[in-house]
Amino acid sequence: MNQFPAKNLFLLFLTAFIWGTAFVAQSVGMDHIGPFTFNAVRSLVGGIALLPVILIFQRRKTPERRQQEKANRKTLLLGGISCGLALGLASGLQQVGIQYTTVGKAGFITALYIVIVPILGLFFRKKVGAKLWVSVVIAIFGLYLLCMSGSLRLEWGDFLVLLCAVCFSVHIMVIDYFTTKVDGVQMSCIQFFVAALFSAVCMLFTEGVPDPHAVAISWVPILYAGVLSSGVGYTLQIIGQKGVNPTAASLVLSLESVISVLAGWVILGQSMSPREILGCVLMFCAIILAQLPDRKKRLSECTRGLKTKILFDGKRESRSAGNAERLSFAAFRLKKTPGSTRGK
Repeated sequence: MNQFPAKNLFLLFLTAFIWGTAFVAQSVGMDHIGPFTFNAVRSLVGGIALLPVILIFQRRKTPERRQQEKANRKTLLLGGISCGLALGLASGLQQVGIQYTTVGKAGFITALYIVIVPILGLFFRKKVGAKLWVSVVIAIFGLYLLCMSGSLRLEWGDFLVLLCAVCFSVHIMVIDYFTTKVDGVQMSCIQFFVAALFSAVCMLFTEGVPDPHAVAISWVPILYAGVLSSGVGYTLQIIGQKGVNPTAASLVLSLESVISVLAGWVILGQSMSPREILGCVLMFCAIILAQLPDRKKRLSECTRGLKTKILFDGKRESRSAGNAERLSFAAFRLKKTPGSTRGK
């Protein structure tokens, strides 16, 4: 669990790269269609892209596992709907917010969910250490440098993306609740279809019926965001995190924010001022600090592991001594037995 194989590192970095560059696809995709139209089609494509993945994983499952999944269908449906509604709201806020801010800002503000999630855990009586509160202070100061120019007023686009980060935090906590009870890929597939339906309803009320020609023109960013960011990205994350420390995996995935800035600069020509770059650096430091393991917890785990090893070694030595004693006694009995030919 403490090792970080090169294969897993590459897969998680590839996931962060796909998610970081997806901000560019989201921005370009709205040149011809509205934000909710983009999200509706993107989520639909993402759900369809996961169907073959589910079929492949289903064939590898044991009959007992399949029977267990049948018994948990109601929980799977509830989890998929809950995650889909949270994802639909978060994606909608992010997509609308990107219209009024840069790709780099959106990437860093969205990444604040790593700091927001533990804070929301306070409402569920989860303890928050001093290290996290330091991360929050650093993140707020970095957010100020990144988004507020000369006043304490948060720009409209940045505010929407910040609300998106809060919704993504709720989305993560919902996933955390259901992921141990149901199959993660199946729940993800359901959530994409629910998010597509949610976005379609918002689309009809705010944008009307979309123009098929406009959707066809935007097929490249839609496919990138749908197939790669949703379908492939999620699958790579599952495979890459297998057997890897979650903290180490989170640190690699948080590079999404840095990649979004580089992608916006290289592809879209969106530059940042030194003040905004300093804000990005501070926010990234806050993200890393929030994910670093606590020293006391790490020491406790090491001590517990050492005690377990000592206890195991002690039992093994005790068994070895007992076996040696029994063998010696058996050899003594054999030597005393009349007619024995051992040693000749």
